[in-house]
Amino acid sequence: MADETKNIVALLNGITKRTYYGESEITNDFLKSEIFPNLSTEEFDALSTKCISILKILVSADMDFNQCEAFLTSQVKKPEGGITENMANAFRKFWKNHKNKIHEALISKSTWNNTLNHVSWRIDIKSQARHIDEINAPTAIMELEIGPKEKSEKKSDVVRFEMDDERLTAVLKTMQDIENAVNKYCEP
Repeated sequence: MADETKNIVALLNGITKRTYYGESEITNDFLKSEIFPNLSTEEFDALSTKCISILKILVSADMDFNQCEAFLTSQVKKPEGGITENMANAFRKFWKNHKNKIHEALISKSTWNNTLNHVSWRIDIKSQARHIDEINAPTAIMELEIGPKEKSEKKSDVVRFEMDDERLTAVLKTMQDIENAVNKYCEP
């Protein structure tokens, strides 16, 4: 039965490489011939479809290990259409090793341009100025580190700018509007 777990993990690796890492040369025929040569095409297709379905659920929910454990336990206890304990063990082992890599691959695929890596800010109060009305006026000093989409590229740019309290209020209002729009879109 350890071989079954090992073979399921190998199948999951192949499916993941094809689906999430873009290795299109990994086909179902290749996976069947390399991992499950003794299964009929129908049996392999059913197994592959079940693995893809469960993997999509794990990935789309971005399940942590406890959520994964509860989900797989429910799949094992399913009277019809469930999975075996060996399959659940294979998914546990696979998910523990690949969750973060798959997550990063999906983020990379969904990012078009550079990314915001770090934000820092502070509030300064002017104690000297050319004009008296500028004294004691708070100013937000913002620093944004913008890096390339691919983590392997090390070059990052830093953008620094100042905002007065009116501009900061406007930016915060815009960010609140964006958050509300995203939340409205994400509601069921």
